[in-house]
Amino acid sequence: MLLRAALTSFRRGETLAAQPVSASFDVSLKHLTAYNAVCGFGLRDVLPLTYPHVLGFPLQMKLMTGSGFPFPLPGLVHVANRITQSRPLTLDEPLEITVSARDLRPHPQGTQVDVVTSVSGVWEGVSTYLRRTGGSSGSGEELHRPVGSAVWKVPGDIGRRYGAASGDRNPIHLYPLSAKLFGFKRAIAHGMWTKARCLAALEGRLPEAVSVDVKFKKPLLIPGRVEFSAHENGVGWEFAVWGKGPHLLGSTT
Repeated sequence: MLLRAALTSFRRGETLAAQPVSASFDVSLKHLTAYNAVCGFGLRDVLPLTYPHVLGFPLQMKLMTGSGFPFPLPGLVHVANRITQSRPLTLDEPLEITVSARDLRPHPQGTQVDVVTSVSGVWEGVSTYLRRTGGSSGSGEELHRPVGSAVWKVPGDIGRRYGAASGDRNPIHLYPLSAKLFGFKRAIAHGMWTKARCLAALEGRLPEAVSVDVKFKKPLLIPGRVEFSAHENGVGWEFAVWGKGPHLLGSTT
């Protein structure tokens, strides 16, 4: 799969023609246990909100390495993720997963596209990817550091551990040397691990029907030390992960 991703480096497409891909899945208790352990979730008979994203990852890669996807995968940046579920998915139910791509659109720094993972008609994850081609990185948004409610020490092997549980073994997450080949000082944590870790901290406090929206900001270099903050705002929760700057900003409704 990494080789197929590397071969997409020659793409210069400007149109989106990727066809949806689908498959049926049964949840493996062993796999779920490993995922929960690395993200901080307790083991229950309902699936963590972020877990279906991991189940759909092979289909996401199949679609994004296919001929109809316009962007090369190397250098593609995961900038946001929104998950919406109408009810929790359970450990023992068979899952029908479909992955599609939509909404190719301009961005001040390049072009964005959404990769959409739908599960059994009750769960949807929308990952927004940015292909940078230039332009200003400034958003004009003034960010204020929230008061932290917990300090997390993120170990240097979290990328390898999450990669083993999720299947996402992108070299930028694994080792300092492999990350340096892509311009990072050392390895960085997966954005979806960071989101999952936040939701694990809020476990038991979110409604069964919920939407969780996050923006990924600065890469979280590992090992690292960050502050997690969360507070209710009358509609849902707002939460964030900060180091020297914001790594993740999120909200629930």
